[in-house]
Amino acid sequence: MNFQPTEMQQQIAQMIRDFGKVHILPHMMEWDEKQEFPVALFKQLGALGLMGVLVPEEYGGSGFSYLEYVTVISEVARCCGGIGLSVAAHNSLGTGHILQFGNEAQKKKYLPKLATAEWIAAWGLTEPNTGSDAMNMKCVAKQEGNDWVINGTKCWITHGKSCDVAVVIARTGEVRDSHGMSAFIVEKGTPGFSGGKKENKLGMRASETAEMIFDNCRIPAENLLGEVGEGFIQSMKILDGGRISIAALSLGIAKGACDAAIKYAKERHQFDQPIANFQGISFKLADMATQIEAAELLTMQAADLKNRKLPVTQQAAMAKYYASEVAVKVANEAVQVFGGYGYTKDFPVEKFYRDAKLCTIGEGTSEIQKIVIAREALKK
Repeated sequence: MNFQPTEMQQQIAQMIRDFGKVHILPHMMEWDEKQEFPVALFKQLGALGLMGVLVPEEYGGSGFSYLEYVTVISEVARCCGGIGLSVAAHNSLGTGHILQFGNEAQKKKYLPKLATAEWIAAWGLTEPNTGSDAMNMKCVAKQEGNDWVINGTKCWITHGKSCDVAVVIARTGEVRDSHGMSAFIVEKGTPGFSGGKKENKLGMRASETAEMIFDNCRIPAENLLGEVGEGFIQSMKILDGGRISIAALSLGIAKGACDAAIKYAKERHQFDQPIANFQGISFKLADMATQIEAAELLTMQAADLKNRKLPVTQQAAMAKYYASEVAVKVANEAVQVFGGYGYTKDFPVEKFYRDAKLCTIGEGTSEIQKIVIAREALKK
């Protein structure tokens, strides 16, 4: 397998770097401090085709493959993890669910607006008492005539308050029945649908995380995605792709932290020479570079399998698990390379350090990834 960047991937990466220098880097600490979700920035990213990366051109998207998608997410995260997270969640979760399981009418209605970021997407699976245990969800949808009525709360939802459209998984059958849940499209402004508490987070603070509340929220029957009872099965397939995006997000954060550490190690002098000359520092940089390379290969392998529509559950879990743990390790070591300066907000590594941790938790914890990997290995 040849994962050398194509000319298209190189062009995308350079475009994002140029955009990031002007539109992201000068503002990211302000957004981080204020926990501001910069909606206007995402409109700009939409104009560049980065909010509908996988959406076919016929629906207004860029029509790229998962290899280009990994490039997009990793390069944005190399600037700012929070912005990278929101780009990933919009593309792979909310938009991705409609792209993968919507009927033609739903695709034509929603994808053009989502691909350009005219509308921002959210995706609701997690609840206050059901994180990894999604089959125990309490949010319920009941059919009444030609409508569905949804009641319950979703939490830890990216864009939970600011979204224009959300894909929501609700229970339509028995608890713990894998065919007891269904997926629905809910638009902003629908009576009974509102945003709740916004979380005050350690990192990824420019990416909004909030509750979604459904209080007798009535939606038409045509907003059902797929068939009744397919919601959980659909969600597991969406998470396979989503885990690739979190691997790419982790990869970008790790690369950003490593870039900063290498630059600083060359510039910082102690004992009349750059600290990069000292074995204690150079060995850290060697470990960081090696771990990043391995994480990138796992991520690209999973993206390649996804492109070819081959089974990807185990490889996506491996990529997400390894890359997210690498992001934490690399960011930690980057702070150490900076010494005292790494503990201040005047340098970028403290933010990479805070942002990295979410990657080991979101879209399935590292522990859940190990369960998935082991389960798939035991099938062989």
